[in-house]
Amino acid sequence: MTAPDTTGRHGGTTVFHGGPVWLAPGSRTSALAVTDGIIVAHGDDARALMDRATDVVDLDGRLVIPAFNDGHCHPVMAGFESFGPQIAELDDLAAVIAEVGRYAADHPEEEWIVGGAYDAALAPEGRFHASWLDEVVPDRPVLLHANDHHTVWCNSEALRRAKVTAETPDPRLGRIERRDDVAPYGTPLGTMREWHAVALITDAAPERTIDEQVSAVQAACRIANSEGVAWMQDAWVEPGEHEIYLESARRGVLTVRTNLAFRMDPDSWQDDLAGFQAARAQVDAFGHPQLLTAKTVKYFVDGVIEGGTAEMLDPYCGSHDHGLANWERESLIEAVVAGDARGFQVHLHAIGDAAVRDALDAVDAAAAANPAWDRRPVITHVQLVHPEDLERFAQLGVIANFQALWAQEDAVMRNLTLPRIGQERFDRQYQIASLDALGTRISFASDWPVSRNNFVATISVAATRQTDAGEPEGGWIPGERFEVEKGLLASTLGSAYQGFTDHWRGTLQIGQAADLVILGSDITTADPLEMRSVRPEATYLGGVRVYWAALQPPE
Repeated sequence: MTAPDTTGRHGGTTVFHGGPVWLAPGSRTSALAVTDGIIVAHGDDARALMDRATDVVDLDGRLVIPAFNDGHCHPVMAGFESFGPQIAELDDLAAVIAEVGRYAADHPEEEWIVGGAYDAALAPEGRFHASWLDEVVPDRPVLLHANDHHTVWCNSEALRRAKVTAETPDPRLGRIERRDDVAPYGTPLGTMREWHAVALITDAAPERTIDEQVSAVQAACRIANSEGVAWMQDAWVEPGEHEIYLESARRGVLTVRTNLAFRMDPDSWQDDLAGFQAARAQVDAFGHPQLLTAKTVKYFVDGVIEGGTAEMLDPYCGSHDHGLANWERESLIEAVVAGDARGFQVHLHAIGDAAVRDALDAVDAAAAANPAWDRRPVITHVQLVHPEDLERFAQLGVIANFQALWAQEDAVMRNLTLPRIGQERFDRQYQIASLDALGTRISFASDWPVSRNNFVATISVAATRQTDAGEPEGGWIPGERFEVEKGLLASTLGSAYQGFTDHWRGTLQIGQAADLVILGSDITTADPLEMRSVRPEATYLGGVRVYWAALQPPE
């Protein structure tokens, strides 16, 4: 099969006029011209090309911005979740169970009912019972991912097929939630935390075919384009899964520029690393670096606070438990040094303050051990940082990749996070403004499907630190509010820098690729809370329109 033209560039000239064009904080122009997928003129110079343009777009007051770049997401997972029971937006446990039952009844041909992502705060302490799902699907396995994607909820049939019983010990990197009933460990409740426990269930489910996986990528790209996303970091690629993206590109359905991050497993990374180098070479040989790259390796340093698995310097409240370290510290350092030495960008999931410190130590060790190069290390999530570690981000050149949509005092924060870490630590989460003030490079991401990939809402939350209802008044930890134009920069150029694409895209300056979005109104002048209703109305990839809503689609 012949690969399509994956440069993503459009022939001819398109002129956008009649609305503001955002160039950078405090800088805008009134028109934009694109020729062969490259921005060639602004303002009057752009309007001068209208008479001979192949396409003229009247913005009618709408705002043009660079396309969003998602610095950390899971597209294949998100695509599959779009096919299963639609539970992600449900805020009631009974409604989640009913939707699973409805979907199962409508799809009698499916051997397993797989879906996500349910709200982990809907049950006390995030403990979900298999028996609740048994009521609606007693005869087929049900496997549901929580919205943190470090936890699954399954029914009794799934536990049975996975051979998980009261005799099954907790795996090294995971936790089986149990009832306190029988020896030796207690009957499994139906909630499994962290990936070795999660894998007990997922490994029992049927493998997806390549056609199903490509369909998931296609669905994910459609959704991402509708949110104005033109580049994304797949932050969890298992050995061999680069083939999904290569096949998606060959079939012409990969409409989001993508970089792959291969997951470094604490138990097998030394054997896996050569395979990751070979996979990177295969992606490079495909020959479309503006569409698909494989530059990165990913490390899960810890888990999540709401599940009690994030690694903490001080124990969780009322316990001696410091969480679950996925890596021994020295092993993490060795693996990060090895990945960096082979020219991979390192991308470290670190949520607890101990995990963040270990991640910073590992980056520091890699810089000391290996020759200098343009490494651009990333620590993602960055939920809790010890005050002594804040300055180290800029000192080490570490990009702080935030899911800023999480920087609000929602139900998960109040019901699961606060009781685990106490008020003092609770009040220094997601220190976006503090890290920015210290000179840290900031990029934004969604962690989709853990949460929405709505970057307008993400920028709004960063600017207000409020829920959709405007709570609390003045914002949660108001000193960490991050103004709208800074959030817009973090969602565009910030993530373009993270992805090594900033030299040719990420802004709307002349000479850059025309990856751009038309928003329904100007979010830079709107009320920062009310702007959440603004939606992308068109998305362009290298001058090619890959999504349209209110604007007239091409014939």
